[in-house]
Amino acid sequence: MKDLKSPENELIKAEKTALVVIDLQNGIVNREHSPYTGAQVVQNASRLVSAFTEKGAFVVLVRVSSVDGKDMLKPNTDLKINPVQLPKGWDHFVPELENMNNVHEITKRQWGAFYGTDLDLQLRRRGIDTIVLCGISTGIGVDTTAREAYQHGYKQIFVEDAMTASTKEEHDYVCKYIFPRIGQIRTSKQMVDLFDNN
Repeated sequence: MKDLKSPENELIKAEKTALVVIDLQNGIVNREHSPYTGAQVVQNASRLVSAFTEKGAFVVLVRVSSVDGKDMLKPNTDLKINPVQLPKGWDHFVPELENMNNVHEITKRQWGAFYGTDLDLQLRRRGIDTIVLCGISTGIGVDTTAREAYQHGYKQIFVEDAMTASTKEEHDYVCKYIFPRIGQIRTSKQMVDLFDNN
């Protein structure tokens, strides 16, 4: 990981930066993940939320949910996907992130956090030009949101140890081949240290 104190990164300001946390909710965090466990991701993301809110940066918690299942995408795919029974509370944020003050919550109906939500509106009205992304899953919700943000013209920082995937291979592929082409990859410690030093 590169050092955040390089000259091009000294311009990151809390008022121009948003932390966007993807799908840290009961029904997703508690699944099997790699290379980091859901608990590790929640711990690192919680540190980021605290650091960002202390500096007055905009924090967005994103969850995926459905009214009745009819608002979810149902594409024809080669991969057989078995219907999943969604237990009560599956779309609630994990306890570490519930009832947070000064955060904006978004509910999405698909992988990405931009389409069909007010995320872009909320960011632009605040003059935000940089997004720090984390959450689950690296190759689905985080990656799709990252590509949408790239197409909207946002600068991006990806917090590698505050995200994870269903497999290490999926996580590593996105972090090695996709994210470096559309942003910068850092650790949660680097991001917290950056905000402490600003």
